[in-house]
Amino acid sequence: MADEVKTTLVDLIRHGEPEGGPMFRGGKDDPLSELGWQQMNAAIGKDEKWDCILTSPLQRCIRFAETMGERYGIPVHTDDRLREIGFGEWEGLTAEAIAERYGKRRLALFWADASTNPPPGGEPFADFQSRVQTAWDMWTERLAGQRVLLVCHGGVVRVSLAHVMGISRERVLSAMLVPYACRSRVRLDHSEHGTLSCLVSHGL
Repeated sequence: MADEVKTTLVDLIRHGEPEGGPMFRGGKDDPLSELGWQQMNAAIGKDEKWDCILTSPLQRCIRFAETMGERYGIPVHTDDRLREIGFGEWEGLTAEAIAERYGKRRLALFWADASTNPPPGGEPFADFQSRVQTAWDMWTERLAGQRVLLVCHGGVVRVSLAHVMGISRERVLSAMLVPYACRSRVRLDHSEHGTLSCLVSHGL
C-alpha cells in the first residue's frame, strides 16, 4: 500500500504600498494607501480557494487579511513573528536618505549580506530569520493539508522562500525581487518519511 501523502499549499503575498510611499518600515505601522489596496485587490483572482489566512499583525497586512477572511468566510490567524525585520535607525527613511546619511555603499552592503551589515540599531538578521522560520515550521505543520494565504512583508517572503529552497543566509535578501503585492506559491508534501517542500511559482 502506498504511503499517504498530505499536501499543503501556501500562497504568500506581500502587502501593497503603504501610506507614505516607499521607505524602510519594519515596525512602522502605516496602513495601506489607496494604491496599496488597489494592488492587493488586483492580485486576487476570481476563483481563489483557501481554508484559512495567516498574517502579520501590522496594519498593512492584517487589514487586508481580515477583509479576505470576511469575503471567503475563513479563519484569520495572526502571528507576531511574521512582522517585518526591525530597521533600527533606518526606520521611516527612504533609500535616498539612507545613502545621504550613511554613505552610498551602505545599502548595497546590507542587501548583499544583512547578517554582517545590519542597519544601525536594527534587529539582528539571524534573529529575524529564526523567528520567521520557526513560525513557518509551526504553522505549516499545524495547517498541514490545507490551502493557506499568508499576508506578510518582503523580508518575511524572502526568508520563507529561502527556507524552502535552502538559500544561504548571505543571499536571502538579494536572491529574489519581491515588489508590492507580489505573490508566490509553495507546495509541501507531508508523509511518514518527512516533508518535501518546493517553490511552485513566484512573482505572480
